Amino acid sequence: MSTRPTAGAAEPEPAPRLRDLLAAEWIKIRSLRSTYWVLALSAVAAIAINLNAVHSDLRYLDHPPRLAAGLTIPRYDPLWHGLNSIAADVITLAAAVFGAITVFGEYTTGLIRATFAAVPDRRAVVAAKIITVTGITLPLGVLVAAVSFFGSNAMLASRHVGLSIGDDGCLRAVAGYALAVPVCALVGMAIGAVLRHATASVSTVVGLLFLAPMLFGGDRYRLLREIGNCLPLTAEARLALNPHTSASLGLYPPTVTGAWLTLAGWALAGAAVTVVAVRRRDA
Repeated sequence: MSTRPTAGAAEPEPAPRLRDLLAAEWIKIRSLRSTYWVLALSAVAAIAINLNAVHSDLRYLDHPPRLAAGLTIPRYDPLWHGLNSIAADVITLAAAVFGAITVFGEYTTGLIRATFAAVPDRRAVVAAKIITVTGITLPLGVLVAAVSFFGSNAMLASRHVGLSIGDDGCLRAVAGYALAVPVCALVGMAIGAVLRHATASVSTVVGLLFLAPMLFGGDRYRLLREIGNCLPLTAEARLALNPHTSASLGLYPPTVTGAWLTLAGWALAGAAVTVVAVRRRDA
């Protein structure tokens, strides 16, 4: 007997390719103009904060203040000023909220049901989301870190205090500053996948990334400090720290290796939590 299908039988549709899923995710993100405008403006604001911080210091470098006898002016630190924490907070907050929106936004609008009806393989859909969010936020982080570093040190070159990318700790600082952006975006995705609510997701992002380091700081309790050292922005600050700084790191400072592992761990955990939350819960 022949098993050849009849002429009128409908053939099964081929499974969507990853390229098609990536294109679909890109269309979703591109259709929300406010999303990429917020990312663009946050990047511009972060760069402006870094460059303005260094530009404001130029007159003090040209005319250093007079100190009392026996006191010396601390050595100027281009990394601390050119890759400062305020600008890092601005761009990582925007990235984390962006990551959360890409997940909870589809649940609040009901678009996720249409997505899963077209593509039942939820893991493939989430993988496409993760790749798309990372592909957007990683270049954004590299742009902010590179422009801030090279722009600030170009201004400082005439004062003979600037640094080059080959100097000790500079490449590490730029890399850590840039990688914190996609890491926080993946953390935001995980929070959005678990909570699926705009206000709750944004509040949790702010609490985890910016309030938790204040709670788990100080040197009085080592356990609390060790927990604080495992937070993503604490790791970013350690990587961006000038190895020749005169600032005190406290009694229980994070290590450079530990900081790299912290960023990698948060990125992997964010991706894993997003996959599990979306796969096991109803749309």
